[in-house]
Amino acid sequence: MSAVFEKPPLWQRAAPMIQGFDGPLAFAVFLLACAGLLTMYSSGYDFGNRFLDHGRNMLIAGTIMFVVAQIPPQRLMSFAVPLYTVGVALLVAVAVFGITKKGAKRWINVGLVIQPSEIMKIAMPLMLAWWFQKREGQLRPLDYVMAALILVAPVGLIMKQPDLGTSLLVMAAGVSVIFFAGLSWRLIVPPVVIGLVALVLIVVFENQLCADGFRWPILHDYQQQRICTLLDPSKDPLGKGFHIIQGMIAIGSGGPLGKGFMQGTQTHLEFIPERTTDFIFAAFSEEFGLAGNLCLIAGFVFLILRGLAIALEASTLFSRLLAGAITMIFFTYAFVNMGMVSGILPVVGVPLPFISYGGTAMVTLGLGLGILMSIAKSKRLVQT
Repeated sequence: MSAVFEKPPLWQRAAPMIQGFDGPLAFAVFLLACAGLLTMYSSGYDFGNRFLDHGRNMLIAGTIMFVVAQIPPQRLMSFAVPLYTVGVALLVAVAVFGITKKGAKRWINVGLVIQPSEIMKIAMPLMLAWWFQKREGQLRPLDYVMAALILVAPVGLIMKQPDLGTSLLVMAAGVSVIFFAGLSWRLIVPPVVIGLVALVLIVVFENQLCADGFRWPILHDYQQQRICTLLDPSKDPLGKGFHIIQGMIAIGSGGPLGKGFMQGTQTHLEFIPERTTDFIFAAFSEEFGLAGNLCLIAGFVFLILRGLAIALEASTLFSRLLAGAITMIFFTYAFVNMGMVSGILPVVGVPLPFISYGGTAMVTLGLGLGILMSIAKSKRLVQT
């Protein structure tokens, strides 16, 4: 009789919680996390407790990923409208009585100081995926217009703070959902062409557009300065162009194989600004060179391809759209960060996933990975 009531071993009780986890995705994240810890140790070893804090943030993100992965996609869908509504309400509250730091009003005190725009990185794809799921099989052009309004409202509030980096990430997540939902190419091509033409005109007429006293409509002064600095950082090498110039010097000085671990002179002589956060890619490039960069990029490419594969294999439209959008968030993070450090994109506050220091960004990454794991897990459990 005692054998009947004997408890199963702990590993057997924990097995259902781990069963169905996507191994290739977890392996890619593990490799990127190792690269992040290695780089943070080198670039931040004389930066207080930054390395230990980075490891702690990774553990928090991993815990969040594990917990969220236990929530079925159907349950995640029920959070879409409440989370989006709360996020927009908090953004409105920030605009009315938010906390201003360094000229930007991005925070609000609700018992603790939070940055509501971070909520929208996950709330936006959740909401739009829910919207298209509810209209599956009966989509009309008006539904895409409504989806665009759902996207534009919070993005506009975030840009007003101003926070170009976060608004870009939220916009990318929302546009990804709308695109994957079947938006016609005829509606996508014209804005892309207009954007490319505008880019060419900015380059051609740089001297006139970036002349002293000339102000661009829509953009804030600092955003205009960032674009003009990108076009010619040598105009202010010790001021606004310093970040870009030092980042490019560090990347170039790494050469094919890099200077070696802990041997980066630009990094350790503190020429690279924000070397543990936004510009950590420059520190990585200096020490590990082109070979290290190719390996890092390969890791991100594998992560993105695996995320898209999970999206393709998902069993519902909601899961497919959500997995695709979350994957594109990872792509946008990596592409924008590497681009701005390399001098091909304006400098915005976008960290490099798993590499850059930052607790809030790491929590967002953990949530995103948890959602991808949940979708992959639900598919495997259905198949078994």
